[in-house]
Amino acid sequence: MTNAEDQPTAELTILQLLAGTVLDANQNITFQIFDILRDLIVSVRLRPGQRLSEKEIAAALCTSKTPVREAMIRLDEIKLVRIVPQSGTYVTKISVSRYRTACFIRLQLELGAVRGAALTPDPHQSIAVLDGILSQTAKAIAQEDDAAFCTLDDAFHRQLFIMAGFKDAWSTARRTQFDVNRVRHIRRMQRIITGPAQLADHQAIVDAIRAQDGARAEDALRAHIGDLDRQISALVRDDKMRGFIALEDSI
Repeated sequence: MTNAEDQPTAELTILQLLAGTVLDANQNITFQIFDILRDLIVSVRLRPGQRLSEKEIAAALCTSKTPVREAMIRLDEIKLVRIVPQSGTYVTKISVSRYRTACFIRLQLELGAVRGAALTPDPHQSIAVLDGILSQTAKAIAQEDDAAFCTLDDAFHRQLFIMAGFKDAWSTARRTQFDVNRVRHIRRMQRIITGPAQLADHQAIVDAIRAQDGARAEDALRAHIGDLDRQISALVRDDKMRGFIALEDSI
């Protein structure tokens, strides 16, 4: 499967975004379409409120409308699109309530993970993986490669769960983070948050784990994720987020 070129700052149509994308005939077509559209929505290349045409998607991917419709239903179930009868299918705006819940889940699970990573019998056996991720992240920032930065950010947090022995918990947490990740992408696009600041936060977490200091690791993670109530307040007030946010669960 090949993907359309990543152009996070451009207002692109679904046809432009899917140009050059080829489905693998040996794999489940519905699942592939679901994955493609989910990634486009989470990375905000498909914008909140944007209308999606089953006919256009099917034509762009050289497939029938049936697997596209099935993929849309799956996306509706996880609240990334909303199917409106007699109107169409739309990318949902970011729900403040879902964002708040997702942040809470992430914080609680990851606090346990980071403490566990610091208190493993010998965290130095795995710390090299985190060091490698930090090194690659610094290169991605220098090259202004947002796609690589996001991939490495996920890899960093996943490694904390692996080190603590809770790899499956990472998968559970990740399924709740769609709106959180959309906010992260928008803030990077708008330069509200920067790569160097996040890299410094990650370095502080690694330093605490290296010192096998669980309390310090938790404090570093809290500083990185931030105060939840303050985050919600800033999210709602931020003019740069206007049009992307829904105070209620609507389009």
